[in-house]
Amino acid sequence: MQIKTIISGSGHYLPENIVKNEDFFQHAFMDESGKKLEKPAQEVAAKLEEITGIRERRYLSPGLNTSDMGYFAAARALQDAQLDPEKLDYIIFAHNFGDVSARYLQSDMVPALAARVKHKLGIKNPNCIAYDLPFGCPGWVQGVIQADYYIRSGDAEHVLVIGAETLSRVIDPHDRDAMIFSDGAGATLHSALKSEGDVGLLSHKTRTDTVTETALLYMAPSHNPSYPENRIFVKMNGRKLYEYAVTTVPGVVKEALYKAGITLSEVKKVLIHQANEKMDEAILKRLFRLYGLREIPEGLMPMSIQYFGNNSVATIPILYDRIIHQQMEGQELSSGDVVVFASVGAGMHINAIVYRMP
Repeated sequence: MQIKTIISGSGHYLPENIVKNEDFFQHAFMDESGKKLEKPAQEVAAKLEEITGIRERRYLSPGLNTSDMGYFAAARALQDAQLDPEKLDYIIFAHNFGDVSARYLQSDMVPALAARVKHKLGIKNPNCIAYDLPFGCPGWVQGVIQADYYIRSGDAEHVLVIGAETLSRVIDPHDRDAMIFSDGAGATLHSALKSEGDVGLLSHKTRTDTVTETALLYMAPSHNPSYPENRIFVKMNGRKLYEYAVTTVPGVVKEALYKAGITLSEVKKVLIHQANEKMDEAILKRLFRLYGLREIPEGLMPMSIQYFGNNSVATIPILYDRIIHQQMEGQELSSGDVVVFASVGAGMHINAIVYRMP
């Protein structure tokens, strides 16, 4: 009998505050030189929706923070699995900015957000190790990969992986890219299963490119030269990032499938980081072309970016949890189905997992 890593529970949290595209119509958007865009904000928002698919996003209320969302998602995942929190061996919290309170607007990562979640869960077990994982948008996927290593080595039986981010507090109100980002949290519980079957996490692949790619996502002052200089915001080179992702992600997914001994035709769902609808569609098309295929099955790649925006590390676990709990019309997963999880983000990092539903 071999030890396999399966997802035994999942949960997510989305803020109640819905911000629609029309809420940006009064914004004064500027370019990198500080010059106001000639196009009106309404036209800018319409173009962004055409490219990314985003119609609305969620922003966290002032009284809550990233660790709170992580806790809410984690508690739901544990309840879903009906697991006593004291039995957790690890808590891995993927994020990039820590807690950024609405009052201070400064990253707070001491103590680690994973430790804060462990505290909120009331876990007394000192052998439950809680740590954070800053890995760009692919952080949750990388956390799952680490959980698999712990479980298959016999070091752990249950690992909780959380992905949460409050991007609404690190975006430049004068940068049109601010409309892309949002807030949210997702969590999955990964457990050991003794089985001879081809089940659970079958393979994974991670790649990091830094020679010319590190500046595709970065932190910088506001586009507005009159904005206080003591603030920096998340920025991106959208076109270069798009080109990098479309060129590189398909090969990483193909390599993960090859390692698992799985053909593309066997894949039931591709759950990819919800960064840009057109970019994700282009990635999927490029992946199929690598196999000499052009016909993509309908419903293969579910999308949630239209309503939730890009909440970084949280996009994939939120998407997975909503499908598992039948909250997405026409989307479902059953025992034996093969799922690909894939992400790309700051670093630049790319990773992919091939998983068979138990």
